[in-house]
Amino acid sequence: MARVVQFSAPRVAEVVDFDPPPLPPGHVRVRTAFSGISAGTELTAYRGTNPYLTRSWDPDARLFRESTAGIAFPVVGWGYSESGEVTEVADDVTGLALGDQVWGIWGHRSEAVLPAEKLAGHQLPDGVDLAAAAFARVGAIAFNAILAAGISLGELVAIYGQGVIGLLATRLAVLSGARVVTVDAVPARREESVRFGAVESLAPGAAAERIRELSPAGADTAIELSGVYAALHEAIRSVTVGGRVVASGFYQGGGDALRLGEEFHHNRVQLVSSQIGGVPPELTGRWSVDRLQTTFLGLIGSGQVDVRPLISHRVPVDDAADAYTLLDTRPGDALQVLLEF
Repeated sequence: MARVVQFSAPRVAEVVDFDPPPLPPGHVRVRTAFSGISAGTELTAYRGTNPYLTRSWDPDARLFRESTAGIAFPVVGWGYSESGEVTEVADDVTGLALGDQVWGIWGHRSEAVLPAEKLAGHQLPDGVDLAAAAFARVGAIAFNAILAAGISLGELVAIYGQGVIGLLATRLAVLSGARVVTVDAVPARREESVRFGAVESLAPGAAAERIRELSPAGADTAIELSGVYAALHEAIRSVTVGGRVVASGFYQGGGDALRLGEEFHHNRVQLVSSQIGGVPPELTGRWSVDRLQTTFLGLIGSGQVDVRPLISHRVPVDDAADAYTLLDTRPGDALQVLLEF
């Protein structure tokens, strides 16, 4: 039997058995080594606040419809940042072999049968181990926000939220030539963000005022990754006239803290969305989500990005429920939690 993590009800995570499917032509079987838990998007499904639980996404109209739900409990096999080893290959598959170490998206399950084309080019590059490979997707999310920000050499960039994705965005912004100021409520994360290259890390509250002490006009760009509306409002307050704010968090519910009649209106701030379903429209001819992921792993392999300090917990899959309780109730005590299979 194989094993998979499911959310049986809001805030109830369980590990259940399932029968491994047969291997059809054109497919490979992968045994999971690590699967990273997303402390943002994934927790909305765990908590029962994800919009797909009450609405469905119409991909043609690009609208949420309220007539039906897109998903329902039990939510099985959530997860989007996995690594593992190829254990079976269909006779007609080329380019993948038994024993290949690969990364991809197949959810929190002990094994998966995947179309070979989904793993094309997904062998681990030199210098990247299986634990680091589980950062491919979260690294791509951070990378996408950096591309959306359009950072130029020497600019001041404010990054709100220093969880895993925020810390990675901090490192990538520094590599892009920015001076980075970060904002987070957790002191340990502020300390880590300085180690990742921030010139200063601030507690929430008066961040915009402190940023204007560093640069009287304000930050050139701000990136918001916490998914908190009050942080998005402060990011808007912190940028210069005509500055850009990249909203990359997964915001839930109504935005009462977002007062668009104030700095947003008077400073003519650009507000753009970054979401891993696609790259910035102006870059679609050159960039893709797959390129984001492979480039990010290349940065790990070359030593320009070190994800090892971000792994706070390696949790056996049998203890997955404890991992979700930790992230739900004590988020400041964890960074990247990896499920081990």
